[in-house]
Amino acid sequence: MTSTDNAAEAASATDTPGYEQARDELIEVVRRLEAGGTSLEDSLALWERGEELAKVCRHWLEGARARLDASLAENKPEERE
Repeated sequence: MTSTDNAAEAASATDTPGYEQARDELIEVVRRLEAGGTSLEDSLALWERGEELAKVCRHWLEGARARLDASLAENKPEERE
């Protein structure tokens, strides 16, 4: 099982969308808001959903950054005194 499989499994276990799914839905929310024509109530609901999706994307990206930083730190040669 790859780390991608693990991430997908973890996301489905908690009903949190994966990065790509959250990003795609966020793009659709933004598109709908920019198109206009929705009621104030619907616009607010879309905005709130967009905020939730942005938070999910940020979480995934921060996790990826932490993994990358950890990998780089492991592979960094020891500094000589």
